[in-house]
Amino acid sequence: MVLDPADPDTRSAGSFFTNPVLSAEEAAQLDLRVPGFPRWDVPGGSVKVPAAWLIENAGFPKGYRRGPARISTKHTLAMTNPELSATTEELLDLAREVRDGVLEKFGVTLVNEPVMIGTGL
Repeated sequence: MVLDPADPDTRSAGSFFTNPVLSAEEAAQLDLRVPGFPRWDVPGGSVKVPAAWLIENAGFPKGYRRGPARISTKHTLAMTNPELSATTEELLDLAREVRDGVLEKFGVTLVNEPVMIGTGL
């Protein structure tokens, strides 16, 4: 990542969640909640759902903030530290809030993309 002093979104923890792959049964349950949700069919009957769509539609738009940590104003999947004052725990608190909000609204559990050492969601 290239850091740009004029762009706080470059102070990023990177893309934070993977696109969930749902079983046919899980996809059918999601379709009951949100008919016609965006999806990609995967061989074997599974369905991939865009994590960014889930996040935004669960009430976490680009720029959503929790204390000093926020979601990028450009990319819904990226967690940022715009003022360089957020701690690891504060970034993880935001990620937990997003994960839990998506689970509550859609019944889908987001999985973190970064490998975490010494901490976790």
